Amino acid sequence: MSQSLTLRRPDDWHLHLRDGAMLRAVLPESARHFARAIIMPNLVPPVVTSDDARAYRDRIIAALPEGAAFTPLMTLYLTEETAPADVARAHAEGLITAVKLYPAGATTNSASGVRDFDKVRPVLEAMAEAGCPLCVHGEVTDPEIDIFDREAVFIDRVLDPVRRATPGLKVVMEHVTTRDGVEYIKSADSGLGGTITTHHLIINRNHILVGGIKPHYYCLPVAKREEHRLALRAAATGGDARFFLGTDSAPHTDANKQSACGCAGCFTATNTMSILAHVFEEENALDRLEGFAALNGPVFYGLPANEDTISLTKTDQPVAYPEQIVTGDGPVTVFDPGFPLYWQVG
Repeated sequence: MSQSLTLRRPDDWHLHLRDGAMLRAVLPESARHFARAIIMPNLVPPVVTSDDARAYRDRIIAALPEGAAFTPLMTLYLTEETAPADVARAHAEGLITAVKLYPAGATTNSASGVRDFDKVRPVLEAMAEAGCPLCVHGEVTDPEIDIFDREAVFIDRVLDPVRRATPGLKVVMEHVTTRDGVEYIKSADSGLGGTITTHHLIINRNHILVGGIKPHYYCLPVAKREEHRLALRAAATGGDARFFLGTDSAPHTDANKQSACGCAGCFTATNTMSILAHVFEEENALDRLEGFAALNGPVFYGLPANEDTISLTKTDQPVAYPEQIVTGDGPVTVFDPGFPLYWQVG
């Protein structure tokens, strides 16, 4: 017998759409199930001004399939030259929803990120006053720090000092990957939330390295030990409103993933909702899926929840998802959770 589940249409609070041919190919994969998404600004060149954000938003809207109901929530890429007035004005006008902090060199296209945090203090103060959230890629880039420790060190060296120095600043710790991150978010009285990706609920570092290097499981922040994955699952499925879905779905062509210096990112837009239903069912928490995917994020960002709904049905036969998405830049492999998916949207 089939099972069915109806929930408010979800949002994705961390999404990479890229640009050009890649944008046109991958955007329908998110617009199919998600109503809104926080759009990452790490293009080349990055989205650093309100004019950049407006132009990028227009390109996204132009690339939407006919009849698609999808709202891109734009962000600005924080640099040491970012103008506080431009940020405040863009947020007041509703052009941007948040500002993104990349420590310089932390991930794909992050070379323009912040090195000296004192230089961005005026921007952070203006954001706190305007109520504009800061989304952070929570890793230090010091080469002496082990890659598996960079999130925990970021909390101590960067995030906690920034929050203490800027009272009232709302912060989203994006793509949390460690028990340290989960516990830090839970320790905050207010103003701090965390997104959790689909793939970090599924994979640990063994999936990347055991039996040969698996480039399509390589992401940044990199997947950690099993104890951290379990902490993420508990946070996502436990009903705590401070945690919400941000897929960090990040398309790269297979040629760029399967190379001597492969790009970091997992493309999960296509099958995220099926995977999440599987995970929440395993944790006996299907009744909490709507909160994680559709309610907690809007509350944090001060936006209304979506009125329309989606339905998921559990079938006897696995759902057939494509192995790849064809783009004008080359094929993009869809994230493989490593097990059959029986929950289907629609």
